[in-house]
Amino acid sequence: MSEWDNSRVHLINHPLVQHKLTTLRKKQTTTMEFRLLASEIGLLLAYEATRDLPLKSVEIDTPLEPMVAQELYGKKTCIISILRAGNGLLDGVLQLLPAAKVGYVGMERDEITHQPKLYYCKLPKAMDERNTLVVDPMLATGFSAIESIHKVKALGGKDIRFICLLAAPEGLTALQKAHPDVEIYTGAIDRELDENAYIRPGLGDAGDRLYGTL
Repeated sequence: MSEWDNSRVHLINHPLVQHKLTTLRKKQTTTMEFRLLASEIGLLLAYEATRDLPLKSVEIDTPLEPMVAQELYGKKTCIISILRAGNGLLDGVLQLLPAAKVGYVGMERDEITHQPKLYYCKLPKAMDERNTLVVDPMLATGFSAIESIHKVKALGGKDIRFICLLAAPEGLTALQKAHPDVEIYTGAIDRELDENAYIRPGLGDAGDRLYGTL
């Protein structure tokens, strides 16, 4: 049985997320529509994932008078996209955090073992001083997310949040076992993985649907 710590798994039931996710799942949704929806959901999930970012008080001048207001504190947030499908969420997250640093971890799935193979890794500097959002549309086996977060932690990353459109119970369990300190934000928790490690009912292969390579 798959088990995970519900206190660190955030299922985003916002009506806009659920409506857009339903359209995303439909097999007749076009590549253009899928790409737009993935970006929009990415923005909405990132909004929830950044709800508790640290703030500091600053003195500013409005057109009418001086005041003390709040702004983000510390180094810019870092977004790590798990290639290639993670880029489908990246654009939306960058709309919310346009000044964020961006890194990439390239993972290719072995169709026989279902294990990820690393083929690229480029991460920003000073990871130990940043809040980090790791984005990938699907949390299936969890292998790619686990290995990507290992790379972030190897550079000192601590405050790490994982964002996905869909999660399988098996992926949630595996990710939390490997990285119990990571907060997970998802639009849905689906039923299970099938024998090919695809999420059911799922939405198909997110990378293929994003880039029209079906």
